[in-house]
Amino acid sequence: MKRRHFISALALAGAGLAAYRFWPEDGFVNPCQEDDLPEHLAHHPLVLAAWQGINAEKLWDCHVHLVGTGDSDSGIYMNPNMSKLAYPVQWVQRFFYLNASCLKDAGSVDTGFVERLLQLQKVFPAGAKLMLLAFDYFHDEQGNRVVDASAFYTPNAYAQRIAAAHPERFEWIASIHPYRADAVEALLKAVEGGARAVKWLPAAQGMDPASAKCDAFYRVMADHDIPLLSHAGTELAVKGGNIEDFGNPLRLRRPLEQGVKVLTAHCASLGKGLDLDNSPGNRHVDNFTLFARMMDEPGYEGRLFGELSAVTQVNRVRNDLKTLVTRTDWQPRLINGSDYPLPGVMPLFSVKQLTQLGYLEESAGATLVEIRRYNPLLFDFVLKRSLNIDGKSLSPGVFESRRVFENGR
Repeated sequence: MKRRHFISALALAGAGLAAYRFWPEDGFVNPCQEDDLPEHLAHHPLVLAAWQGINAEKLWDCHVHLVGTGDSDSGIYMNPNMSKLAYPVQWVQRFFYLNASCLKDAGSVDTGFVERLLQLQKVFPAGAKLMLLAFDYFHDEQGNRVVDASAFYTPNAYAQRIAAAHPERFEWIASIHPYRADAVEALLKAVEGGARAVKWLPAAQGMDPASAKCDAFYRVMADHDIPLLSHAGTELAVKGGNIEDFGNPLRLRRPLEQGVKVLTAHCASLGKGLDLDNSPGNRHVDNFTLFARMMDEPGYEGRLFGELSAVTQVNRVRNDLKTLVTRTDWQPRLINGSDYPLPGVMPLFSVKQLTQLGYLEESAGATLVEIRRYNPLLFDFVLKRSLNIDGKSLSPGVFESRRVFENGR
């Protein structure tokens, strides 16, 4: 495949590659240094500085995918098209997800993914946790499961079981399609089972957050103080229903107005959406601009949050990242997530780009690149903690995400 064709395929697969000068500075594939993090990195001043002021017991990474191939009793489903070269976008996605997780394409993928997570998290202080995401099937307007239109499926029961097996390291987040006939029942079961939130990817899973079909679900979420972690903005990483309008951040007004705490994944930092607040008309504006409008509405303070996974990827870092770091009034309402395993997809991030923009000190670059080869989770954390834009940085509180998920417990 020619280089320019590969770039196009990878962008469609969610890699979001930037200009040639930023790619591929660290190669295509994760080198998967599986040894423990070397002492010179574990105790590097950059890493030590990243931990300054942070209470590790409050550090919950709220966006960690729990994926596999279903080669165990997990119940995980992965669409067969992702293994077929006839579907090149899905094939590339599968390749990079497995490589980012340092997994071979055969045998013990499910258990290997969890073991890799546990290994990576060993470098984090006691008390820090990863929040594992379940992921429901695509459902149609009548609430029927459509397996063929689903990229993958991770059962709530599996996420709950893995979190229960490692309570010192993991929490879990349920995924329930609100159109299901048993949606409320499934939500109550998940809450009883310790779920800390609900995760939606509307464009891929087929739910419209602004639909009245969600109202009964929202009422139960609000009654139990269960946050909604919903993707907003254009979706590139997961094929499925591909209903991009459902990713418009303004569609999240409906749960907010019903008292649900909403965590806007990626801060809607990609693509354009219809300005639903100013109709009639067909005006499309940046999704991040729509998110920012909502963040600045006093009525949503304390209920609308921005979630920072993916915001340092090459296709998101310019104006949006600068705003997120320099709007210090927003920082009490920002929370961190890694979107693991994506930090291990090598072409997705460019330390060189960030240093050239002046967002990182050049002296930090080589250390961050080396950390990533051993531990993409630590890389994501230290990278974000090292950002300095116009003299401003992300505060320790941004990474102490636990406060959003207490649910009275």
